[in-house]
This record gives sequence, structure tokens and C-alpha cells, in this order.
Amino acid sequence: MGEIILERTSMTLPNTAKELFLDTLYHLNVAERMRNVVRRDGETLLVGELKYKLREFRRVVAISIGKAAAPMWDAVLPILETASKQGQVIQAIVVGVTRPENEGSRVRFFAGGHPIPNQVSRNAAEAILELLSSCDEHSLVIFLISGGSSAMVEKPLDVSFTVEDTANFYRVLVQSGLPITQMNTLRKHFSQVKGGRLAVAAQGATQCTLLISDVPETTLHVVGSGPSLPNPSTAEECRRTVAANPGALNFSDKLLAYFTDPGLEETPKVDHPAFRKSSLLSLLSSNDLCRIAGETATRLGFHVVVDNSCDDWDYRDAAAYLLDRLQELHRQHPKICLLSAGEISVQIPPTHGIGGRNQQFVLQCARLIAERNIEATVLSGGSDGADGNSPAAGAICNETTVMRSYAMGLDIIAALEQFDSFNIFSKLGDAIITGPTGNNVRDLRILLCDDVSTPAAAS
Repeated sequence: MGEIILERTSMTLPNTAKELFLDTLYHLNVAERMRNVVRRDGETLLVGELKYKLREFRRVVAISIGKAAAPMWDAVLPILETASKQGQVIQAIVVGVTRPENEGSRVRFFAGGHPIPNQVSRNAAEAILELLSSCDEHSLVIFLISGGSSAMVEKPLDVSFTVEDTANFYRVLVQSGLPITQMNTLRKHFSQVKGGRLAVAAQGATQCTLLISDVPETTLHVVGSGPSLPNPSTAEECRRTVAANPGALNFSDKLLAYFTDPGLEETPKVDHPAFRKSSLLSLLSSNDLCRIAGETATRLGFHVVVDNSCDDWDYRDAAAYLLDRLQELHRQHPKICLLSAGEISVQIPPTHGIGGRNQQFVLQCARLIAERNIEATVLSGGSDGADGNSPAAGAICNETTVMRSYAMGLDIIAALEQFDSFNIFSKLGDAIITGPTGNNVRDLRILLCDDVSTPAAAS
């Protein structure tokens, strides 16, 4: 993605919102952050404040999983090569959406499924477990984890669950509308590779986990369902979640029996021996989304406010809340930019169209903007370049969206009910399509008001 240069002249609010989003993605650079954090001093590997004397290890093993898997591995390999001693073994497994630039005989690449795991996801899990089981006290294991990991690497604890059973389990979770923490609690107790179980597989080795976080900073164990980190959630929480959500969690009889079993296996906790030589460092998060976008918006003369309090809310509640805040702030500031990062929830109907949580949120905002008869621009997009089952990262709307939709014969209410927002925004020209960004630090919502902006359609 090329660099975006924002010009203050003749910029409509929709154009400004788009450029803010694209400029933020451009400056959210995984490789640059990796190079700043992972360095070498002779044969010593420096990871933030951590120091690893590579001469003390016979092997260095890297497990890179998620939407940023390839750029994370590509950034760390040259540093490992220059810091390693002669004859030292470097091995890696990379599971992501794009192939790494540095493959070769030492690296195995898997294009794991997302958002639904597939046979490749299971193959990747088995390869990782096999490699980690060969590690010992003379091994340094570096876990490079980013969002999207949960589906890309998966193997059930109960091996009688087939790949299709696993896919159905994930499909129900994705459509459930449950908060991500509850979904990941269930995933962790279903899996051989989540909730710290990869750390257990490499027990005895020195371990370092580097995260690109798509969750709140207080819940880093949720990133990728925490494959290398201690898991605080419990089997009892699984049972409570299943009991409290019979409609949203339309599980098969086999899955229901599994999660309600009093003998459901617990995940490893913080006192497990596997974590005695384990360290964690967060590289990028949704805080960086708001920081970068806020700095640029400030330079453009906006009064910037960040409000992430609607994280995990239903999209309808989030839309009403953020528009309320925008209107309140606009009464105090003629040129206001309200930023919100995180993820909202959408319960997807069994029969549905093409869309994603970002587009669903924006379409609901368009509806509310028309009902309230206000002038505002709203954009919401995923930092990974993906939104639900659509080809878009997100969408944008303003006070013209509903009027233009009706003029084209498009039914906004039906689209919201049928989770079919992409077909609205694609026909309006207001879907935002970036392709995979090689990153994933949650979603960014940008809400703008400006008393002196140039009126324009959202496209």
C-alpha cells in the first residue's frame, strides 16, 4: 500500500475519513516495529528489554501464526541469522494468509483457513505440535502471534471431532454474536493448540512470545486464543456460557455433550512449569490505530477524542452510542473527529447475505443519521483488510447514503436484517477494499463532523 498524503484543500469529509483510514494502515508497519524491538548485540538476541544469548541454544524455533505471520517472520529471520553461531539450527513454521519472502528448507508454510478452520489448519497444528515436541532445554522457541491465529491452526482435544465438526463449531461461534472473550474461552477448551497448550508442547525450552494484538491490552491471552500463554479461563466458564446462550450457540448434540461434561479438561494456568522460562511482549495494538489516526486528524485541524468503551457491544448499541457522543462533542467543537477502536458484535441469521461487522455498523449509522437528520460521516474498517465474508475492509456513509440507496431501489432495512450490507455499499461505491494488509490490530471507527466541510456523497 503506497503512502497516503493528506491535503487540506477541497477535502470532503468522506474523502478525509477514507484517507485517514488508509494513512493509518500505511503507518501501522509490522516490519518496522519488529526491527525496532528485535535487535542483536553480537550473538545476543535483544527483544525489547529481554536478552537471549544464542550461543547457549542448539536450536532456534520460530512459530509464526496469524494475519501478520509472514511479515513478522520476514522481519525476524535476518536478525536471527546474523546473531546465530555457526552450525546453529534455525527452523520455522509460518501459518498465514500470505507466503513469507524467506522460505527455503528451514521454513514450512501453511495457508490455514480463516475464519473457518479447514484440513490445512489441522495439518499446520499437527506439524507445529510435532516440531515443538522435539524441543528441549537447549532450544529457544519464539512464538510470533497475530490475529486470525485461532482458525488457521486447529486440532481438537477430542480427536473424534472431524475437520467438518470443527468447522461447524467455528461457524456457530462466528455467527453467535458472543463477545470475543467468550468465544475464545470455548475455543481454548476445545483445542490441542490453544490456551497455552503450545507452550506445554515445548515444555523445557526457553520461550518468547511476540504479539500483534487484536484484543484489549488487558486480555492479551485472547490473541489467537493464547496458544503460548497461560489461560485464566476455566471449564466451568465454558459450561456457563453454553447454558446461558442456547439460541446463539446452536451446537450439535456431540458438542453440547463435550462442553457440558464435568470432566472437561482444564487449560494450563500461570503456575504450570511450561511458563517458568516464558516471556511476553506486545508489539502493536489497537491503541496504535487511534494514536496514528489521531495525530493525523489533529494536523488537519480536528479536535480529536478517542472512545473505545463500546468494545464488544452489539453493533446497534455501538452505533447509537457513538453518534450520541459525536453530536455532543460537535456542540462544543465545530470540527470534531471521534475515534473508536475494537470490535463490535453481530449475531448473523442462519440465512444471510454478504457483509461484515464493520459494514453492518456503518449501515446502521447511515440509518440513524437519516432518522436524526444530522450531517456526519462514519467509516469503519478492519485493519487486516477483511470484514466478514465480504471482499471489503469496511465501508463509509454520510447524510446522503440513505437517500442515494432509496434512489437506486436498495432496501437498507432488509440489508441490515439479512446481514447483506456489502451489496448496498458496493453498489453505492462506498465499500472500502484494500486487500490483505499483513496486519491485524482490530477495527477502527472514524466519525467526523465539520461545519465548514464541502458537502459530498460518501463515495
